[in-house]
Amino acid sequence: MQKTIKEINQKIKKKQAVIVTAAEFKKLSLKHRPEQLCKKVDVVTTATFGPMCSSGAFLNFGHSSPPMRYERISLNGVNAYGGIAAADAYIGATEESSGNQEYGGAHVIEDLIAGKEIIMKAHAKGTDCYPRRETEARISLGSINEALMFNPRNAYQNYAAATNSTEKTLYTYMGTLLPAFGNVTYSTSGELSPLLNDPDLKYIGIGTRIFLGGASGYVVWNGTQHFTGREKNRHNIPLGPAATIAVTGSLKDMNTRYIRAACYEKYGTSLFVGIGVPVAVKDAATARALSVRNRDIETLVFDYGMAGRPSLGQFNYEQLMSGEIELNGRRIPTASLSSVKMALEICDELRNRILSGSFLLTDAVASLPGNNKIHQLK
Repeated sequence: MQKTIKEINQKIKKKQAVIVTAAEFKKLSLKHRPEQLCKKVDVVTTATFGPMCSSGAFLNFGHSSPPMRYERISLNGVNAYGGIAAADAYIGATEESSGNQEYGGAHVIEDLIAGKEIIMKAHAKGTDCYPRRETEARISLGSINEALMFNPRNAYQNYAAATNSTEKTLYTYMGTLLPAFGNVTYSTSGELSPLLNDPDLKYIGIGTRIFLGGASGYVVWNGTQHFTGREKNRHNIPLGPAATIAVTGSLKDMNTRYIRAACYEKYGTSLFVGIGVPVAVKDAATARALSVRNRDIETLVFDYGMAGRPSLGQFNYEQLMSGEIELNGRRIPTASLSSVKMALEICDELRNRILSGSFLLTDAVASLPGNNKIHQLK
């Protein structure tokens, strides 16, 4: 049995489609074979909510009078990149304020979505066509032309867990790693996560419509550090960091419930991003992939205290999510940086939007690349 996106969208419009969350589908998979599931279910909503440092937004402020080419730009004291046109800028989530290391680009983005005013300052050398050399203004989402979230690397297909073998505390983007294997941290929604439910990237591709921070967004390319050459386990799941997606959507339609700034002690700022992807259950192979459980998804634990971050072992997410694992003969507490609770909420919210007819599915216009390598500087 093979269903098409067009057929499924017609069922959605007629209120005949069967939409379930990833969590619900896992339970159904205990009772029904994939061949039966693809007949029973049309769409499964998947989601993740966690820190995604490679995020940011393009902003168009509109022209000043007299006109100015904004070159050196700050937003609430956070530097934005202005080398892309006269009135455009890109604000990165991890850029920090010059006067407050606990405030950064992620906070600017959250404040804008929350409806707050931001102080924008800009300086330029001045040209014949753009003579103005400086400006200061209060801006908000309502007062600027465009505000487009564009995240170069989101929703990792899998990611390595982290620990620390040294005798000193390490402050990292994986959170605070306590000395002498004091803890293990990881970041995923596991069996709810979009790319883990589509391990061969057969459904999610360029042009796939997604839930992004409360808005409707799209996958626009593979994400940076997209690595599909990773070794896979017997359940066809990559062992460690693999595929990623680049995504975009309008800040003006987003909600601070699903976009939240964060500051990691002695590391810096990051942005928690909520992403939901509806997966069309086209055939039995798709249903089989969607039946993946946390016990089937394995990752490596890297030692962040040693050069090269050597792997210390391989664990599945059922073990990691239990609250502790056994490593080197010791029971070590584990903690997630991602929120399964929020991922479940996003799955529910996306399902409701599809059921209401306000969110239809899209066919990918091109597949995400496969068999590519990732390079590191020497």
